[in-house]
Amino acid sequence: MTGTLGPPPLADGQVVPEDLDLLDSVARYARYFLETPRPVRPRDPQRLGELLGGELSQKGHGEHATLRRLIDAGECGLLPSGDSRSFGYVVGGALPIGIASDWLVSLWDQCSAVYETSPLASVAEQVCERWLVDLFGLPTGTVLGLTSGCTTANLACLAAAREHQLRAAGWEVNDRGMRHSPPLTVLAGAHTHVSGLRCLRLLGLGGQVERVAAGPDGRMDPRHLADLAAAAPGGLIVCGQVGSTDCGSVDPLTEIAAITHEHGGWLHLDAAYGMWAAASPALRPRLDGLERADSWSCDGHKWLNTPYDCGIALCAHPDPFIDAVRFSADYLQTAERTGRDPMDHRVEISQRARALTLWAILHQEGRDGIARIIERNCSAAAELGRLLEREPGIGLLAPVTLNQVLLRIGDEGRTRRIVDILNSSGSCWVTSTTWNGVPAIRISVSNWQSGRESAEATASAFLQTYRGQPEPGAGPPHRR
Repeated sequence: MTGTLGPPPLADGQVVPEDLDLLDSVARYARYFLETPRPVRPRDPQRLGELLGGELSQKGHGEHATLRRLIDAGECGLLPSGDSRSFGYVVGGALPIGIASDWLVSLWDQCSAVYETSPLASVAEQVCERWLVDLFGLPTGTVLGLTSGCTTANLACLAAAREHQLRAAGWEVNDRGMRHSPPLTVLAGAHTHVSGLRCLRLLGLGGQVERVAAGPDGRMDPRHLADLAAAAPGGLIVCGQVGSTDCGSVDPLTEIAAITHEHGGWLHLDAAYGMWAAASPALRPRLDGLERADSWSCDGHKWLNTPYDCGIALCAHPDPFIDAVRFSADYLQTAERTGRDPMDHRVEISQRARALTLWAILHQEGRDGIARIIERNCSAAAELGRLLEREPGIGLLAPVTLNQVLLRIGDEGRTRRIVDILNSSGSCWVTSTTWNGVPAIRISVSNWQSGRESAEATASAFLQTYRGQPEPGAGPPHRR
């Protein structure tokens, strides 16, 4: 152990015993962390400035002192998002094989830019592509790119859509840019995730977006889409959803695909978490028409429960997808002399070999294991909805389609108050939102450990808090 006297002399490229002790310390802490129950809230975030702050030292503090300080800060300020009662966002949790394989990714420290920098990562990515295209039931020839998250997956897919639609109009956007380009119209659902809108803005298409109305269940209205598509000048891009952020609704995919293609358009589906429902034979019918889109984006770190981060871009048209992001440089040893270059299928160039963690989870779980996770979560969400909806004063604002529960419990003040009390208690973690102008609470069930037991415990904590916080003027708290 080096204590606080600074690092030892470099060992000429060799691992020194102190380094191995450090790894042992992390392994011991990992077991303690995973085995120790804790409240679903940060324990003492006020101490983070003290533990992480101060001046950058001249000589350093030594690796064990640094590790100890980082763990202390983590114990004070992390949100246990991997807990089975963490329902605030669609975050999921890390499967044990995901954690172990992710450690190997860091240990091996591969740069998965081109085949030359990591044949291992390149081949693993190709295998994951084949497995996922088959699992999701997508068209043969669909290509995959791994990204840092669904936002950059959206960016890659929408760049491909722009490339394809402008090229069809005789415009090479990579060479000529967007100035004086032919018109493009983007039709996005009323509940389109902000990440898709952000990407459209980055691509110079922010001003060409029109919103398509949605029904009370959150699904895109095909009739309104058809009207807008018929009136759209120039090329057309339609952005649909498979699992909306608030209520989990799935757009009528078969209908919107037919309308989009009738008008020569490109259909992109933001399926950040909902894509994984395709792995379940029982749930797949809810995604009918999924295979008819032109591109899809999703996350492994949501419902597949890989560690952060793992975004996935999929495109049925390889040429515009690759042309939209590919570049070359003299210093790069590219696929012309070796194998597939991962950077040609995403926005990022250098990134960690996240394909290895994705491969490990797919390999361990297989079709049946993935389906079990998805079905278990959907059953828990449905149970939560049933238990809470029967309470007087609580209502579901949309059907429980997949793993999202959207509740109305009162005005904005009461809604925020109940969320704050629940979250501060550490019994579970939920978030508030607004749905069609109505204050609401959203519960997202996406952790591989979340099932009926966690649903019942969460419903009990929720109802106890709800009954203790009556509406103003409603009399004494309701008791049962």
